[in-house]
Amino acid sequence: MPTFNYAPAPESRAVVDIASSYGLFIGGEFVESAGGATFKTISPATEEVLAEITEASADDVDRAVAAARTAYSRVWSRMSGADRGKYLFRIARILQERAREFAVLETLDNGKPIKESRDVDIPCAAAHFFYHAGWADKLEYAGLTAPGSGPPRPVGVVGQIIPWNFPLLMLAWKIAPALATGNTVVLKPAETTPLTALLFAQVCQQADLPPGVVNIITGAGPTGQALVEHEGIDKIAFTGSTGVGKAIARSIAGTRTRATLELGGKAANIVFDDAPLDQAVEGIVNGIFFNQGQVCCAGSRLLVQESIAEAVEAKLKRRLATLRVGDPMDKNTDVGAINSRAQLDRITELTQAGEDEGATRWSPECELPAKGFWFAPTVFTGVAQTHRIAQEEIFGPVLSVLTFRTPGEAVAKANNTPYGLSAGIWTDKGSRILWMADQLKAGVVWANTFNKFDPTSPFGGYKESGYGREGGRHGLAPYVQEEQGA
Repeated sequence: MPTFNYAPAPESRAVVDIASSYGLFIGGEFVESAGGATFKTISPATEEVLAEITEASADDVDRAVAAARTAYSRVWSRMSGADRGKYLFRIARILQERAREFAVLETLDNGKPIKESRDVDIPCAAAHFFYHAGWADKLEYAGLTAPGSGPPRPVGVVGQIIPWNFPLLMLAWKIAPALATGNTVVLKPAETTPLTALLFAQVCQQADLPPGVVNIITGAGPTGQALVEHEGIDKIAFTGSTGVGKAIARSIAGTRTRATLELGGKAANIVFDDAPLDQAVEGIVNGIFFNQGQVCCAGSRLLVQESIAEAVEAKLKRRLATLRVGDPMDKNTDVGAINSRAQLDRITELTQAGEDEGATRWSPECELPAKGFWFAPTVFTGVAQTHRIAQEEIFGPVLSVLTFRTPGEAVAKANNTPYGLSAGIWTDKGSRILWMADQLKAGVVWANTFNKFDPTSPFGGYKESGYGREGGRHGLAPYVQEEQGA
C-alpha cells in the first residue's frame, strides 16, 4: 500500500503565555492558598514542567464556597435570565476569539493532538455556552416546572469536578447550564490538566462576570473530597471514574446534597453484514482512537457479524497502518500522548492481561518518542466475554474484537457489561437500528456514526455509567429546584 511522507507541521507555542505558577480563582481574583502546598503540571508528550499549581486546602474550599454563596444570594440568582444570558454569550464569543490559545494550551497540558483540540474541543466548548445562553431567559418554557408557574428556581451553589480527558469541554458542559439556570459554581479541574480551567478564569474576568459566580480551585483527591463533603454545596456534578463516583454517592447519602454522575463506559460498536464497511471502519477508528481512546463513551468493544469479521479486520488493520502517532503539536498527528504515567501503567497492565488470557494482540508499526507517555494503537482479536479487556474500562487506544451471528446475540453481548453509557450500530436497515436502540442498555446510541456530540442533545448513562443528563433541555433539569418553593 503506498504511503505518504509528511513534513512536520508543528503548531506554534508562541500564542500561549504560561505563567510559572498559578493561584486559586476565588471571588473573581487569583489568590494564594491558605495552606501553601503546590504541585507541578507537566506535558505528557515531553514530561517538561509547564507550571506550578496551587493545591487548595479545606480552608480554601471554604473561601470558594462562601464566595459562591455570596454571589448567588446577592447577585446571580436575582439577575434576570436575559442578563445572565448576556454574560454567557460574552464568554462564548471570547472563547471563539481566543480559540487558538486555548487549543494550544489544551494540547500541551493534556497530550491530545492539536487538530482535535482545535477542531473539536474548543468549538464544542464555545457552542455549549452559546446554546445555554439562549436558554437563560426561556427556562419557564423548558418543561422543567408546571405550566404557568414561572421560571424554575436554581439549586444554589454547585460543586463541579471534571476529568482530564476533555478539560475545557467538560468545564463548559458543567458551568454553562449551571450559570444559565441561576446557580453559582465552585469547580475543581483534574490535577493533571488544570491550565485551560485557569485560563478560563481569565475569560471570566474579561467578560466582567460578577465576582464569585465562578470559582476555580485546583488540587487532587483531598481537594475534591473537601468540596463534595462541604455543607455549603447544594449539588455535586461529577465526571470521572466509576470508583470515584461511587465514593461520592456514598459520601452524600443521607444529606440534602443532590448529584449527577457521568462515569465510565465500555461501549459496544456493532457492525452488521449489510453495513457500509469503509464508513464503518472510519467510525471504528474514530470510536476508539480519538483522544487516544481516553473517552468514557469510547467504542472499545467491536462486535462484528461473523460473516464479515475477516474483511473488517483486514480493512481495520490497513487503516490503522496510516495513523500517525507522535508529537501532539504536529497538525498531522492522529494519536497523541497518554495523559499521565499512572494512566499509561493502567493501559499496560490491562493489555498484558489480554495477552495472558489468550487474546491475540496486534499493533501497526510505529516509532514511539523516547520521552513522554506513549502507547501504540492496539487491537485484540479472539476476545472472550470473560476477558478483562472485554469487561473493564481500559481508557486507552485499545480495541477488543468479538463476533456475533444474530441481532439477539449482538444485543446480549453488548449488554453484558456493568456499564451503560453508549453504543454504536452499523447497518443499512432502519428498522434494525430502531429495534437495536430499544434493546441496548445505553444512554446514547449512535447509528452509522460514532462519537458525535451536540449541545442540544442530552448525554448520560445507566447502571455503573452514572445518572443524570448533560446537554439539551434534559441537562438543565438537575440545576433547578424540583418543585417551586422546595
